Formats: sequence, C-alpha cells, structure tokens
Amino acid sequence: MDLSRVAEHTPRRVTDQKREAAVLVPVIERESGPHLLFTKRSEDLRDHPGQMSFPGGGRETEDEDRYATALREGNEEIGLLDGEAELVGRLDDIRTVTEYSITPFVVRIPDRRYEPDDREVAEIAVLPIAALVDETNHEHERREHPYYGEIVIHYFRIDGYTVWGATGRIVVQFLELATDWRAPVRLDPESYG
Repeated sequence: MDLSRVAEHTPRRVTDQKREAAVLVPVIERESGPHLLFTKRSEDLRDHPGQMSFPGGGRETEDEDRYATALREGNEEIGLLDGEAELVGRLDDIRTVTEYSITPFVVRIPDRRYEPDDREVAEIAVLPIAALVDETNHEHERREHPYYGEIVIHYFRIDGYTVWGATGRIVVQFLELATDWRAPVRLDPESYG
C-alpha cells in the first residue's frame, strides 16, 4: 500500500448539493498489514440503517470546515480522541441520492479499541486491505440510476460484512490510489462522483 498517492491526489469537489458531509477513511497499521476501520450503522437510524459506513456525518454550523466535521463525527461515533488522526489526504467528493456532497479524508489512526456510540453505531469492523483487494470478495452490478443513467455498484463482502453504496465508491477510489487494485468495471460518470 502506498499512501503517498493519496497525499498527492488533487481531489474533485462537488458543490451543487443541498447538504455537506464528511467522513474519515481510517487506516490502521497492524503486523498482518494495513486495515480500514468501518462502522455498521444502527438499525434505528432513518438513513441507511444497518449499512457499513465510515465515521462521519453532516456538517454542523459550528464546524470550521469539512475536516472538522469528520473529526467531530469520529469522536462522537467511535471515540476518536483529539490529535489521534494523522491526515494523509482527501479523496474526491461524492454525491449521494440523499443530496449530500461527502468529502472523504484519509487518516492514519492508532491500533486500539474504539468504542461505538450506541445511538448511531451498532458495531465497529476493522477489515484488512488484503481482503478488500482480493477479487473473490468483490462483486459488482450495473444499475440504471434515475439521474445519472447506467452506474456500477461495487460490493465488498468480507467476514460477514458487505460494504457498498457511497462507502463502496469511496473504497474503490481509495484502493485504486493506494494499491495496485483496479475495479473490474467502472461506468460511474464524473457527475455521479
């Protein structure tokens, strides 16, 4: 894995959505190799209940910028402490069907136990990059989107977890920048993010 390509990436901005959000893409180094930390959303949430996501959420008026949003949400959702996240770089903003523009920030975080916020997070999953790039754990399908035409949905199935949707799109770009892995099919138009 080469995070320098993430650091050097010039991200594409999305500024035409009604709401702004930001997420952390947390990288944890272990003896067995690098991992990504995901959260499984609570079944009680209105939007995307039970889905895998990265720590993050909507920008609040008191947030200085989107990175401040991502850090605040990381603290609220997994107990990430001030100063624990080391910023590596940004990925491209993406649009969601819920009219959010999401900014993903790749960070390094310590390998320790994180505590999920019971109101928003059902559990925390730390998944190995080696499993994410294993082609036997990846599937995709073509779908017709009402606004963007034909798109590709990526599914990463690892240890009983399925990462897909907006989080799957973020994972695809992260893996393509940080590793030699390439998505087998990529039809997502630029406007889809």
